[in-house]
Amino acid sequence: MYATVRRYEGVTNPSEVGRQVRETFLPLISEIPGFVAYYLVDAGGGVLISTGVFQDKAASEESNRRAAEWIRESRGSLLPNPPQVTAGEVVAHKST
Repeated sequence: MYATVRRYEGVTNPSEVGRQVRETFLPLISEIPGFVAYYLVDAGGGVLISTGVFQDKAASEESNRRAAEWIRESRGSLLPNPPQVTAGEVVAHKST
């Protein structure tokens, strides 16, 4: 399993980003073969943190490509700064 964490700073309207993620981005990445889960967290202070979990590295990398494209399309005013991206193999996990 692989995970990708993206940290967005300078977010101008976190609730609007959340709405757009639910309506347009989640359908886009959930169709990636190997998609497991996605979370978007409002950390406050104009910071959003997304975590995507995938079965393999290729799916994780594809999610990063699609995220960059999704932002370029028309969300530059909401997400004005490029995210800090951290990705890697999941070495321990548990879910219910």
